[in-house]
Amino acid sequence: MSDIFVVLVNGESQIEYNRAHSLPSRQVEFLDKMDSKMTQGIVMGGSTFADPDIVQRAQFVSMQLIAALIDSNDQLIAATCAYLANRLPDLKQLKVDENYNYTLVFDEEYKNKVQVAFNANDLKSSPIH
Repeated sequence: MSDIFVVLVNGESQIEYNRAHSLPSRQVEFLDKMDSKMTQGIVMGGSTFADPDIVQRAQFVSMQLIAALIDSNDQLIAATCAYLANRLPDLKQLKVDENYNYTLVFDEEYKNKVQVAFNANDLKSSPIH
């Protein structure tokens, strides 16, 4: 199990959720309520799922997370990230593209990319030269 769950939008990390930090009991209760509500059924893509399995729940919550990102709804972002990270301990990434299509990634750890920008002219005045 990876400690970090990352939400990537167009390849850029937007959220990095650390599973190593335990949730307060009231937040665990909130996740339980989310599960309880979903047990009553969810609607996705025009289809109704009377008793969704964990994958369907993850897809539904992922769509809610994407909507929360679009709306900058920090509370819903926090709740949906916590749900995905805690209910799917093997989930490593949620990748979202520019068309809001998403992929749940279970087999690829996120590797933080460090970009270094420099100007070739800066090298000429470098003390190494």
